[in-house]
Amino acid sequence: MSTTAPFARFEWMIAWRYLRAKRREGGVSVMTWISLIGITLAVFALIATLAVRTGFRVEFTNTILGANAHASVYVSPHLNEQGQTVSTFRDFDKTAEALRAVPGVERAAPIVNGQVMASANGRNTGVQVLGQRYDDVLGIPLVVEPETQLGNLDNFNKGVAIGVGVARELNLALGDKITLISPDGIKTAFGTSPRVGAYEVVYIFGVGRWDIDKTRVYMPLAEAQNFFNRDGQVDEFEVMIGDPDQVDRFTDQLTLAAGPNSLVWTWKNASGGFLRALEMEDNIMFIILSILVLIASMNIVSGLIMLVKNKGRDVGILRTMGLTQGSILRVFFICGASTGLVGTAVGVILGCLFAIYIDPIFGFVNTIAGGGVWDPSTRLLSHLPAKLELGDVLSAVCLSLFLSFVVTIFPARRAAKMNPVEALRYE
Repeated sequence: MSTTAPFARFEWMIAWRYLRAKRREGGVSVMTWISLIGITLAVFALIATLAVRTGFRVEFTNTILGANAHASVYVSPHLNEQGQTVSTFRDFDKTAEALRAVPGVERAAPIVNGQVMASANGRNTGVQVLGQRYDDVLGIPLVVEPETQLGNLDNFNKGVAIGVGVARELNLALGDKITLISPDGIKTAFGTSPRVGAYEVVYIFGVGRWDIDKTRVYMPLAEAQNFFNRDGQVDEFEVMIGDPDQVDRFTDQLTLAAGPNSLVWTWKNASGGFLRALEMEDNIMFIILSILVLIASMNIVSGLIMLVKNKGRDVGILRTMGLTQGSILRVFFICGASTGLVGTAVGVILGCLFAIYIDPIFGFVNTIAGGGVWDPSTRLLSHLPAKLELGDVLSAVCLSLFLSFVVTIFPARRAAKMNPVEALRYE
């Protein structure tokens, strides 16, 4: 007795006829459409969420690495030979050369770091002042090439560079004066007098990170040393390395190069908790959305069970004509798997389009909602990012197809094991 090859042409033909069930044959076609829409929406939601979470993580990491040091080397407060408390580097150029000599270090910039109050146009706000040399500022990617900018960084030595949030808070424009007030000022017989300095705004930058744009002010190193009373001294070194993800491997080498009483604080120390929280949230969201895909796949089971029930007479006739159990199983498997396959394909297309055109889509939603949907002060980033990665798309596709194929097997086996005599007894 000859046997046909699996998934023969007639099996596809029968499955296709069942999927195009007539209106009078009950709710089979309706359930097929429900299953198809359910799978589509589930895959769309999964890919869109994976794209947004990946974009958020990448954007957040890029703004950290693009506008901050990969590692900061500073001095632990200690007593010197004269019994004075020391917390700064004195021979900082020599120390900077020693840090640059560490294999893998691309940049080591001496900086003066201070928290002061900024004032202009009758407004006040707290800012972080970083005193650096012009050549070192050029090594900060998101300051040199920010999302938005006004002015020319070439004029840095003639004034200060401020974040767009600082400019907005103090109503400042290029050429305006910003007044910086430090409580740690000049000591007099009547106590400590605050130190006050007025500087011209020569450059305004926006890196897209709220906590940086709203607080950051860059000042020439010599001017910062004078303002903060750090004559011939710096507070710390800003170190950039070739591979930021491997920064923990450089901690001991940087500590040795910087000398006694030095400490190292990496970008992972500063933001590691947030990144770990993002990773945990990513895993939880993937599990939750996987359950959503599973629920959508269960609609295929409902549709196939109804299809098997409505086509019991047809199955009995096909079996008496010589179709094997395997052929019957494959016919109904094709019905369910085709629904999952088409739904997955449409869901992938919609999810990818959402990730690609997220800015106009989000702008439309923001307009409909009356604005204020995205608050950068709580989410840190200036916009909702999305980034498509092949691994995320493939994981969504594999999950959807796997679940669709697996749940299809059970009602298909039920149809294959149907007794043709019982199926035709009351016909």
